[in-house]
Amino acid sequence: MSRVLVTGASGFIGPHLVEALVARGDEVTALVRKTSQTDGLESLGVALARGDVTDLESLRAAAAGKSTVYHLAGLTRALRARQFYEVNEQGIRNAAQTCADRPDPPVLVVVSSLAAAGPSPCGRLRTESDPPGPVSHYGRSKRAGEKAAEEFADRAPITVVRPPIVFGEGDTATLQMFKAVARSRMHLVPGYAPHRFSMIHAADLARLLILAAERGSRLPPPGREDEDPNASGYYFAACDEHPTYYQLGRMIGKALGRRRTLTIPFGTPVVRLVGAVGDLVGRAKGRQVVLNLDKAREATAGSWACSPEKARDELGFAVQVPLSDRLRQSAEWYREQGWL
Repeated sequence: MSRVLVTGASGFIGPHLVEALVARGDEVTALVRKTSQTDGLESLGVALARGDVTDLESLRAAAAGKSTVYHLAGLTRALRARQFYEVNEQGIRNAAQTCADRPDPPVLVVVSSLAAAGPSPCGRLRTESDPPGPVSHYGRSKRAGEKAAEEFADRAPITVVRPPIVFGEGDTATLQMFKAVARSRMHLVPGYAPHRFSMIHAADLARLLILAAERGSRLPPPGREDEDPNASGYYFAACDEHPTYYQLGRMIGKALGRRRTLTIPFGTPVVRLVGAVGDLVGRAKGRQVVLNLDKAREATAGSWACSPEKARDELGFAVQVPLSDRLRQSAEWYREQGWL
């Protein structure tokens, strides 16, 4: 049994990880804010530590005596770019410093994003060896967080996992695609080119995170990088299927029991215009919107497909449930919860 800390445990991915950790007998503490919904965590017997990743002292108190820290907390949408950095960069810096300052530093597994690496090189899957090239404020803030973690790699064992699109029970982001297909039988496609996208179900990602903590390579100490500094300590998390947005729309339709789903492409100028309008609406109402200009930049940047090969070779990780079955599983959960 291990004593572990999970930040971001009350979010979307967090409960999937916590459930997997509890099932294997780990003693789990969740760092949660005062406003977090914790009923599900408490029902699993998880200890709650009140705090915030931007508060270094609360992190230190929660991490005391832990052998592993899973850092999932992050901001995916924001009204201002600086808000991304306040959480996605400083939060990771605080987590890394917390671990590094311990006389017996715990393993730190940082959940970053494919957005930190950038879109796929032309004609192939992105690998961990490719130099990062983020295209959005969100992606650049996640990359800044990765760099912050690298600064502490000589004092703590740190592994970074970069998931692409994560979906599954509890997800409100891909829910919007399911809703669109369920209501209108239409799926909107950003751009006309058949760009491909990697995906992973949250339960599969949770399994990979545990493997990364147990046997993953670690970030090299500053100044002593190996021949492949971009790859050491980094893993992409994805299934073996990389559908186009056209294919994904039809797969969601089938998951919902639709015989036909109409896929409608929109050109890059239209997508960016909608994103810009989304920014204006969001700032006027003081809340984040689903599609803003930052998300539009990512949606029109090309393919976002990454290779699962390194995780398979080094961690023994493989997604064994077909993507179509995972999408159907998600659709069933949405319906059970009354979200569709």
